[in-house]
Amino acid sequence: MNQNGKENNLDVQILPSELLELEESTESNTCGCGDCADLTVNIAEEKFNWLNQAIPYVISLVLAIIAAIIGLKENNQEFIANIYFYVFLLASYGFSSFNVIFGFLKNLRPKTIFDERFLMIVATIGAFFIGEFFEAIGVMLFYNIGSILEKFSVFKSKRSIKKLLENQPKYANIKRTDGSINRIDPSEVKIGDLVVVRPGEKVPVDGKMVSENSIFNTSALTGESLPRKIIQNEKVLAGMINLTNFCEISVINIYENSAIARILYLVQHADTNKSKTEKISNRFAKYYTPIILGSAIFLAIIPPILLPGSSFSDWLYRAMVFLVISCPCALVLSIPLTYFIGIGESARNGIIVKGTKNLETLAKVNTVVFDKTGTITKGNFTVSKIMALNGHSEIELLEMTASLEKYSTHPIGVSIVEAFKEKGLEDSHQSIENFREISALGISAELDGSDILIGNDKILHEFKIPHLHKYCSISGTVVHIALNKIYIGYILISDEIREEAKESITDLRKLGINDFMILSGDEKSIVSDIAQKLGIKNYYHSLLPEDKVTKLKDIKTHSNIVAFIGDGINDAPIIAHSDVGIALAGIGSDIAIETADVVINSTNLLKVEKMIQISRKTRMINRENIALIVLIKSLFLLLGAIGIASMWGAVFADVGVTILTVVNAQRVASKNNKKKV
Repeated sequence: MNQNGKENNLDVQILPSELLELEESTESNTCGCGDCADLTVNIAEEKFNWLNQAIPYVISLVLAIIAAIIGLKENNQEFIANIYFYVFLLASYGFSSFNVIFGFLKNLRPKTIFDERFLMIVATIGAFFIGEFFEAIGVMLFYNIGSILEKFSVFKSKRSIKKLLENQPKYANIKRTDGSINRIDPSEVKIGDLVVVRPGEKVPVDGKMVSENSIFNTSALTGESLPRKIIQNEKVLAGMINLTNFCEISVINIYENSAIARILYLVQHADTNKSKTEKISNRFAKYYTPIILGSAIFLAIIPPILLPGSSFSDWLYRAMVFLVISCPCALVLSIPLTYFIGIGESARNGIIVKGTKNLETLAKVNTVVFDKTGTITKGNFTVSKIMALNGHSEIELLEMTASLEKYSTHPIGVSIVEAFKEKGLEDSHQSIENFREISALGISAELDGSDILIGNDKILHEFKIPHLHKYCSISGTVVHIALNKIYIGYILISDEIREEAKESITDLRKLGINDFMILSGDEKSIVSDIAQKLGIKNYYHSLLPEDKVTKLKDIKTHSNIVAFIGDGINDAPIIAHSDVGIALAGIGSDIAIETADVVINSTNLLKVEKMIQISRKTRMINRENIALIVLIKSLFLLLGAIGIASMWGAVFADVGVTILTVVNAQRVASKNNKKKV
């Protein structure tokens, strides 16, 4: 079982506790006031209803204005005696404070009695007792305006996260017993159903192949650039992309356990993996409120006793001001809100960050380590070299091979045919007979009356074709050709470097990250060539998965904060041991979702720079908010205690500062952010 309470149906046995460190924290992500925005993503939420949010406070404002008009029309004696004044006044206070009072009573228990709602209620009731009626109502109104803005800020971040999921498969083609095919929601698929997957479509759920075979893009799951041929009764995982044949798959796993469902879970619970800053702020709030309450009581009682001629009502007013100023909502809300907006902005760019802790760690990264295959290379094949032997020319080898491969849908065959076309050559329409595709080896046929074999090294040994040993150890993907039992050469197929790879590294250098490494299981010549082209000095080759982990541990001993970028099962151990494991996996990779701290919903390496840029901007704005809150509140607490700041000053110091931090937090998602990728 994984930590999400769901089974990990992948065959590779990797402990979820090592791969996905989601802390099941029960701490609140807000100040506990109940009126702050809930930072849990509600995927079903469609729109923000300003009218429903604002109606009680509009009514409160109208009632307060009526009360003020009544008060202005009467003289002092009649003003005090006018019952209508108090009715409208109390009604206004009731509408403005209902949510605060109701929330306080609803959650009344020893651990949460001393929260922001308690401070607000005590302060405003105290203001009523000393005759500051409109200030009390004003405090509640401004407080709730701040609350609405906070909720809207979180709503926008939730909406950004939802947009990430809009381009995911929304249907499964189910074949019924009568032969009809119905399109249904993936959540309705049951174990045992027959799912039809056409070429180009993504497998919606896990299953077993019923059809004879098809070729699938599995790079997000396995880390292999070579597409995989899956035959009858073999397992097909959600997220694999069908490349060739119309196929039928028998469902073995329901939608709730699929890759997409796990992404929904991770997004909805992104706040469970808290940063250290957030945890400190929540612990701070638990002790802060009782201390502030005690200080306010001291301020209201002790000075009138010790200072001759002091007015109790004057010091009580100061204590009420002190309480309003000291409300901790701005501090406790701004930290998780800023990080949550950062997670939302990441989602808007197709990046899923599993919790604020990982967003915080990303901002500290100074070393980036890459896997090679499928990460900094495309997984697309091109002809890079043709070696012709025994009197044949390169053109002859390419023409013979393309003549056979044009009947194949395998990506390697397609790359050879494309190379033939790119050279401007025309099909000579050679006679082909006895064409036979040999599973896991290649193709045999008669070409213009001559026996021809094309395939991997194994086909040469299977048919006992004499050849030099050095041709068996060529690095990369090699298509060997034999004509009439004579070895006549090979075609080398290369996996291209991603166009954006060099630009991505350049961008990361601009962010001050200068340590880059490649860890690969490929031969030295291949890794060296790629590293040289990308300007990466440090690279390691011929590594097994356990060797990669050992090398990573060595890198981390040099005080480095390491981000490892990989793409699948073979990278799972090193992803788990890195400070930040990043999967360029796309939406369909179960193992990437389970293992990585960050999942990028594409293979675009430029998103790595974008991700670190967002994390650093989030950290900077979070620090700005903390400094702003501490500075303003400290100043107003002092002014309130010596009687200079009024209740309206207290409103600014509490609600005003909260609104300022909410507005400042929006800069994380500013339209002026660096290029979107």
